Amino acid sequence: MPSSLPLRHFLLALAVVAVWGTNFVVIRQALNHLPPLTFATLRFTLVLLPLVFFVKRPAVSWLNLAGYGLLIGAGQFGLLFVAMEGHISPGLASLILQTQVFFTIALAMQINRERVRGFQVVALLLAIAGILIIALHGGGSATPLGVGLGLLAALSWGCGNIVARQAGPVNMLGYVVWASLFSIPPLLVMALWLEGWPAMVKGVAGADLGTWLAVLWQAVGNTMFGYGAWGWLLARHPAATVTPMALLVPVFGMSASALVLGEGLPAWKLLAAGLVLAGLAVNMLWPKIRALRAAPAA
Repeated sequence: MPSSLPLRHFLLALAVVAVWGTNFVVIRQALNHLPPLTFATLRFTLVLLPLVFFVKRPAVSWLNLAGYGLLIGAGQFGLLFVAMEGHISPGLASLILQTQVFFTIALAMQINRERVRGFQVVALLLAIAGILIIALHGGGSATPLGVGLGLLAALSWGCGNIVARQAGPVNMLGYVVWASLFSIPPLLVMALWLEGWPAMVKGVAGADLGTWLAVLWQAVGNTMFGYGAWGWLLARHPAATVTPMALLVPVFGMSASALVLGEGLPAWKLLAAGLVLAGLAVNMLWPKIRALRAAPAA
């Protein structure tokens, strides 16, 4: 447990990453009844309504909100839901999506004209090795299309992170709610185009209570609680203290997928997960470790 996080704050962070990790199993269950883009449209509709009438719009431009809503809605979750409809397992999806860390850093470095550091190269190579193992051994757990869509979803998330940073310090819950106003139209258009109105109606009409609870959980648990609590923690602790907790998201994701859905955990999958998580750990923790080692000499 990070020493700088009080026990209650640590438990709150643990609850957030547990929700985010196990959420991939919830997504997979809902996709048994709902077409993926229809599901994504409903998800962001419940994020927007009714909170948009109660949460104040952040003091950011409409263009910024539109950019974030498009990237996170149609980009991250639209692509992720399509990928998880038979192209990649929930456990591996939770792992590949965390490569958004590398996309975020690469984009930020490009914008700020920063040089790539040695530890970042090592971290990236470890993660790439893990993803290559998934691509080569995926079998029924991940197809090349699923891996590709997962990486594109991670890229969209990374781009969304850059847009959010440009917004400055804002209420993250309000930001996500109002940005959803721009997530819904493109998702609805894509659903109508790629899935068709009859399939959308059939999916909604055939959805059982469990499916609707899954959609509700996407909005309330994953978004409102997750983003709200994470933003609350980041407002009270350094990012370097809070963000390493996100390393546990794939751990919860793969464990929940194995326990609930019976997803196998062969040696190649564990090796791939170890390499990706090692890359993420090196990238997140190495600067902090180096700073701690240099502190006595200061």
